[in-house]
Amino acid sequence: QAEVVSGRVKNASVVKPIVYGNSARFLGRKRDEDGHTHEWTVYIRPAVNDCMSAYVRHVQFKLHESYANPVRTVTEPPYELTETGWGEFELSIRLVWHDPAEKPVTLFHLLKLFDQRNPDVTTGRTALTVELYDELVFNEPTKATYDLLTAPRLCRSDRHWGSAVGVDYAAKKLRDLEMVRSGRRELKAELDLLKDVIRKRRDAADRLKAMVARLEGAASAAAGAD
Repeated sequence: QAEVVSGRVKNASVVKPIVYGNSARFLGRKRDEDGHTHEWTVYIRPAVNDCMSAYVRHVQFKLHESYANPVRTVTEPPYELTETGWGEFELSIRLVWHDPAEKPVTLFHLLKLFDQRNPDVTTGRTALTVELYDELVFNEPTKATYDLLTAPRLCRSDRHWGSAVGVDYAAKKLRDLEMVRSGRRELKAELDLLKDVIRKRRDAADRLKAMVARLEGAASAAAGAD
């Protein structure tokens, strides 16, 4: 049973993996009415099938000030926003929780429209997708938030969760952890080998000192006999 102190769950830490980013596609030409060249969608979603609406009240996307109503609020999944434009800019994604006692979290994302290295993206045959993985960490959340976080709710649609670029982040995290563990094992083996070399050299130095001491003692004894 979790200990609750002053309304918060003592020593509790809940991690929620998320992905966020944007996709963009060239419209094929510059629009005459506004000069826009691309349609884009910015999004945030859980990395696994665990619906964020269980603990998220709404998501606010703050766009460049040149857009009408630059702060857009999305109250239910999918937490995404589609617009058109002509330039790249940094936008913010603000997560507001059901429990107002928990402080909102703000993420920043550089909206990407162009990839000069990929001609299919440049011509609009293929959409560009830029995605980041992160983790929301709730340390000692309120009891109300803790209950919401630990009662997973499946998403209604596969569009509402997971990577937009097909990355299995759970498997990737396991691979990354194994790489770290493997690296630690290799480092430990190298350190053990180095310690063994140092010990052997130390033993050799001690034997050499003892030999020198014996020779000096023998030389002193011989000098005394003369």
